[in-house]
Amino acid sequence: MRVYARFSPELWIFLAPRDRRPEVLLPYDGTSSLGHVIESAGVPLTEVGGLLAGGRPVGPSYRPGPDEVVEVPPVRRPQRVARPAFLLDVHLGTLARRLRLVGLDTAYHNDRDDDALIEQANAEGRVLLTQDRGILRRRSLRLGAYVRGARPDDQMLDVLDRFRPPLAPWTRCPACNGRLAPVGKAEVEDALEPGTRRSYDEFARCLACGRVYWHGAHGGSLAAVVERARRAVSAARRAPAGRAGSG
Repeated sequence: MRVYARFSPELWIFLAPRDRRPEVLLPYDGTSSLGHVIESAGVPLTEVGGLLAGGRPVGPSYRPGPDEVVEVPPVRRPQRVARPAFLLDVHLGTLARRLRLVGLDTAYHNDRDDDALIEQANAEGRVLLTQDRGILRRRSLRLGAYVRGARPDDQMLDVLDRFRPPLAPWTRCPACNGRLAPVGKAEVEDALEPGTRRSYDEFARCLACGRVYWHGAHGGSLAAVVERARRAVSAARRAPAGRAGSG
């Protein structure tokens, strides 16, 4: 038996090169769910939108008939979630710092395995962001998303386009994700280098880890990251809904 699958071009990055075409013939055992068939082809269900079989909407648990044609679109953008809180896998540390820079609640650890990541994401209601397709296909994961792009800036823009979260730049600690609060210079003066004491007067301190921040020599490059994020979210909100990001 077999199923004819029409994957949207936005999903072709997950398919084997030989299957990157308008219609793919997939083997089918007659009993497996459509979701299983799709994931067996390499496409995580976290990246799939409303499925169609024979032109009618169906769910991932649907069992196709012999030689049935199914259409597999990408997840609609913006993707609505209960709250825009994220957990990143060990390979996305730079992206984590960028998301925190623009004020997004972003958990990250450089020593967690897949089971620990799934447990934390589920317990805290976070979206697990990863480029590991295997973890996205784990049945126990409730919320996950594949991050497109090789460079951290491109990855950040993909996440912002997909979820279009409200931004609050300069409110989270890039190191630990804690909240930042303004602090008087006199309160942190003893911890500052002499040049910093002379040159800067406005400071913020992380309420969780105690790190102190100010707009120093790297402030321009960080401000550029924030401005790109603001422009991207503004442009995405003006764009028609439903498109997917580029690979």
